[in-house]
Amino acid sequence: MTATDPALTALSQGWCALSSLHGKIEARVERALQTGHGLSVREYSLLDVLSRQHHGPGGHLQMKQVADAVVLSQSATTRLVTRLEDRGLLTRYLCDTDRRGIYTDVTEAGLTLLAEAQPTNDTALRAALDEAAKNPELAPLVRAVEGLKTPLKTPVQVA
Repeated sequence: MTATDPALTALSQGWCALSSLHGKIEARVERALQTGHGLSVREYSLLDVLSRQHHGPGGHLQMKQVADAVVLSQSATTRLVTRLEDRGLLTRYLCDTDRRGIYTDVTEAGLTLLAEAQPTNDTALRAALDEAAKNPELAPLVRAVEGLKTPLKTPVQVA
């Protein structure tokens, strides 16, 4: 394939459309969450991911798994966890079986805020998708997103 190959051009245009859709959704959801709950999209995502953990074997995520789930580097995830911990929305503690491991749990205040923010997130997501569906270049991607009917039960595979 060459740089002017139609397949590469189509691939590049598809990627640009996907990136545009993501940006539009993230901006809309970010505004809604910030305005309504003082949360960023990343903070909401982190609370959501961590709220799905459970106690017992394999129930907690390692920081690398959390970072992968919220699509951030490990250092950025650590800074994000620290910010939410400072707000009383998360707690950290050492793993009982591996003193090098650090677990992070959502506090009651974090769960309450997450529950309050979820309808805002969902409404903003729906509005962003509805708006994007009016754009002929984005409409097929919106349909693809809407066609994903498999609920995300666990954000990452726990090793």
